[in-house]
Amino acid sequence: MRPLAFLVVTGGGILEQTMAALRTLPARDSVDWRRVSVWWGDERFVAADSADRNDRAAYAALLDALPLDPANVHRMPAAGAEFGDDAEAAADAYATELAAAVLEQHDGDVPHFDAVLLGIGPDGHCASLFPEHPGVYEEDAAVIAVRNSPKSPPTRISLTFRGLEAANEMVRRCGRVEGARRSARARRRGPRAGARGRTARAASHAVAARPRGGREAAGQSLPAAGVLTGGRALSSTAAASARRCDRTWLRTWWSRRR
Repeated sequence: MRPLAFLVVTGGGILEQTMAALRTLPARDSVDWRRVSVWWGDERFVAADSADRNDRAAYAALLDALPLDPANVHRMPAAGAEFGDDAEAAADAYATELAAAVLEQHDGDVPHFDAVLLGIGPDGHCASLFPEHPGVYEEDAAVIAVRNSPKSPPTRISLTFRGLEAANEMVRRCGRVEGARRSARARRRGPRAGARGRTARAASHAVAARPRGGREAAGQSLPAAGVLTGGRALSSTAAASARRCDRTWLRTWWSRRR
């Protein structure tokens, strides 16, 4: 039996809504949260007490209601702290922390995450990986500094696609119809000319990505009316069905992975 289950959360309004919905589910008590190791898929590189921090939003939406062991909560570094304004050093430190958490029976420098909760923005970005931004072409590092982000604040830390793809299960939630449409167009376009043989990651390449050695839970998102699940707009009836799916997922991912 694995001593811990590894869960990755990301930031943004989409995931804040998702976590707030999880907070109200009775099924959340089926998880022994003391044995859950929480990581962040991305973070805004601002001061620790800034309202822009993803970790503050995650705690307000869900985490402060869970009996987590503080030693198992792995926040990304804040600006002005140990690494000052050096986002690259902060990203390297988080990569080192990830590598230290890899179990002895596994290889590589990223743990096998049991689940990643991933929001897909209207422009197709996920975590802090934006369409046509340099980070989407990163193949070596698992964690990077993101500068000149098209969304404020401009400096961030993010897992790369290589880091995110260490997931056994990925639960994705799209923001608006346009986000799904752009993602679908990106998949149809295929490799971009001049990409040096690499498939273009325009729009959301995470939508096309497959988790390592596991299954994808693209249809399992916590909806309100009109939210997207796997690229489809949900009717109110389908939304109710998806909520039941979420309750099932919350119970089963824990029992499967522990």
